[in-house]
Amino acid sequence: MSRTLRVGVVDQSPIHDGNPAEQALRNSVALARHCEELGFSRYWIAEHHNTPSYASPAPEILMAAIASQTRSIRVGSGGVMLSHYSPLKVAETFSSLQALFPERIDMGIGRAPGGSSLSTHALAYPGYPADGELYPEQLSDLLALVRNALPHGHPYQGLRAMPGTRTPPAPWVLGSGSASTQLAASLGAGFVLALFIGTEYRSPDIIRSYRDAYRPGGFDSKPNAMLATAVICADSLEEARHIAATHTYWKVQAFLHGNREPLRAPEQVHSLYKQLSPADQAYYDETLNSMILGTPEQCREQLEALSAQYDVDEILAINVTYRFADRLKSYEYLSSAMELSQHKQTTKALSCAS
Repeated sequence: MSRTLRVGVVDQSPIHDGNPAEQALRNSVALARHCEELGFSRYWIAEHHNTPSYASPAPEILMAAIASQTRSIRVGSGGVMLSHYSPLKVAETFSSLQALFPERIDMGIGRAPGGSSLSTHALAYPGYPADGELYPEQLSDLLALVRNALPHGHPYQGLRAMPGTRTPPAPWVLGSGSASTQLAASLGAGFVLALFIGTEYRSPDIIRSYRDAYRPGGFDSKPNAMLATAVICADSLEEARHIAATHTYWKVQAFLHGNREPLRAPEQVHSLYKQLSPADQAYYDETLNSMILGTPEQCREQLEALSAQYDVDEILAINVTYRFADRLKSYEYLSSAMELSQHKQTTKALSCAS
């Protein structure tokens, strides 16, 4: 490898194998502990509402549980859907997490609703859903509040987000295209390009434009960019594609038809695929082919190619499977292929030496 490639995790807390939803939360905590031992760099929790396949509507709660059960891995949101919330409340929550778990908290923020129109309206009750045009202002306020640095003349000037920490949580803006890059760059936040959303090609120019436009904003003096992509490692490419059928079919139903249904077993999906319309089958095939799938070595080669193509040294891996054992094995294979445990020991030794 020409560079040391770090790999983190985005966990959507999938509800596996027809188990109760609360088991998915316990699985997330257990998987986070295991991923720390395997050498993964970060563990981020996604936010979904009114979605029978995913069990985490409140990533901050699960973050606290995971951070308390781990020692060093960075823990974050991937991400908090800011349009639902007051910037002050989010700032207070993440300031509290940072105070409890210093230097370990990532504050990933997204624009999407993370659920249906019904849940979006219910989250805003008794008010009304926020206008999407307010998102840049909300994000700007949030990043000022976690530093207790609202500008002079701001309507809430003098307001403090308690408890406040000497070092704020690390902010990351999540986006699936170029729309969020300028916002992240102008506010001095990190940027995560979500390749697992949709099937369209995203040019490396998205990352380059973020770096070119970056202005330090009180967090980091230099731009930080990562990719997030779907990855499933298995004993063979055929097995990986078989396991990936679960998430692929769910995306067809959710994104093309608005059906957020429970996860289906791969064996069932292969039968259901034949009943899909030609357009749905085409989307299914495109979605499956957009994932990083294969043996550990094949996945390593694809991740290294992405790292070089986009000029990033960290990638977040996301996988959604019907069976928890398949997720566990996938991350174990990925850790071995990427030599993450070895990187972890090297980093620990350098830290002790300094």
